[in-house]
Amino acid sequence: MTAKKLRWGVLGCAGIAIRSVIPGTQISETGEVTAIASRGLEKAQETAAKLNIPKAYGSYEELLADKDIDAVYIPLPNHLHKEWTIRAAEAGKHVLCEKPAALNAAEMEEMKAACEKEGVVFAEAFMYRYHPRYAMVRDIIASGEIGDIRGIHGAFTFNSAANKANVRFKNFMGGGSLYDVGVYPITAARMILGREPEAATMHAFFSPEHDNVDMMASGLLEFSGGVALTFDCGMWSSGRNTLEILGTDGRIEFSRAYVVGLNEGDNFAVITKEGRREVEVPKVNHYALQADAFARCVMYGEPLPYPASDSIANMRVVDACLTSARERRRVEL
Repeated sequence: MTAKKLRWGVLGCAGIAIRSVIPGTQISETGEVTAIASRGLEKAQETAAKLNIPKAYGSYEELLADKDIDAVYIPLPNHLHKEWTIRAAEAGKHVLCEKPAALNAAEMEEMKAACEKEGVVFAEAFMYRYHPRYAMVRDIIASGEIGDIRGIHGAFTFNSAANKANVRFKNFMGGGSLYDVGVYPITAARMILGREPEAATMHAFFSPEHDNVDMMASGLLEFSGGVALTFDCGMWSSGRNTLEILGTDGRIEFSRAYVVGLNEGDNFAVITKEGRREVEVPKVNHYALQADAFARCVMYGEPLPYPASDSIANMRVVDACLTSARERRRVEL
């Protein structure tokens, strides 16, 4: 356990922050959450008291002016990510930004440039990538146990359609299933294959009841070598959170691929001609591991496993997916 701590501030009282990121950071080896801000002081004070956070601010500007804060976590609605990342960078704060990092690749390029100009670290909060089970999966693939990869299929769906006031259903805020959950199988395929897709084809259901955001989307990403990711994502369908990696000699299956319970280590299955085996994985908090990887970069200069350039590449894929869905055509990357 290191004595040095990265001092975090949180911009906003979003559910993901309260339920997962703040508690995970608080049990990390390297981090402490010292302040939280909301647009109203009362809400910030209530959340601070609930989570034992020392300081509460009634504006984001006040938190950014606090010289005792080293880094900020931004769980604001998607359309605010660019503005507050740049403002945080200009205040000298390192930035962990909730996914998707931006509304498009151009915004993310601006954010990366601002952070580089100010000499601060930027990372996108895809916590699942920090869980050791994905390193274990890459080792299994490298060993040849499932042969050559022929395809990947991912699904991330849930149903919250009844809550019409949800920010996920506001077009100008960056609502829609691709932004909210489609980014998970997209990042997973890019991470597992270690390369970028060459083209995207999407079909989506844009709901007039939900400000015409994509409430369900199904897609195909083409990678080199004839490999593809097929995936679907939705916010008005039965819940799934799965990933399958198909090889010539076997496959790897996750029943809970992206979101697991805190301190749970969801196992995955390897199926070959030898049979099916469950691979036991460590019971760790991937939010804590994310905070530690970020802090080691800030404090000790360790390279980030997924730097800002990865976020730009990912947003280019999302841009292509959204264009394909809206225009009903294949989009080359």
